[in-house]
Amino acid sequence: MYKKSGNDILLLLVHPGGPFWEKKDVGAWSIPKGEYAEGEDPLTAAKREFEEELGKEPTGVFWKLGELIQHRKKNVTAWAVEGEFDVRDLKSNLFEMEWPPRSNQRRAFPEVDRAQWFTPTDARRKILPGQMGFIDLLLKRIGLEEPKSS
Repeated sequence: MYKKSGNDILLLLVHPGGPFWEKKDVGAWSIPKGEYAEGEDPLTAAKREFEEELGKEPTGVFWKLGELIQHRKKNVTAWAVEGEFDVRDLKSNLFEMEWPPRSNQRRAFPEVDRAQWFTPTDARRKILPGQMGFIDLLLKRIGLEEPKSS
């Protein structure tokens, strides 16, 4: 999701929940995403995952950004939609895991613990490296080019 703010473009990213990601920031944020079953429509799955992670159904005109390979093996397909989301309204679904490790105790954690709007420059610093190309694809699609940060 992206939005226009004056002359700027802002991009919505989410921070994964759970103890592994708790203290990670730079290079840890993501587009809202999830897995889909073979034969399932990828756009339908993307909308469902957005709603599960953020607690709000995304609306608007979606267009396919493209597909990137993340972690040398996982294909990630992304769509863009212009929209609005108040990050204070975040209501993520939960997942369970054994925590602490080898304790035989299961705890629930939010799949996403934060959402935030970022400028493209800041989003490039925050996003998982394997998803950075989506920022460039979005900016190109909406007719904006921004110098890549080093």
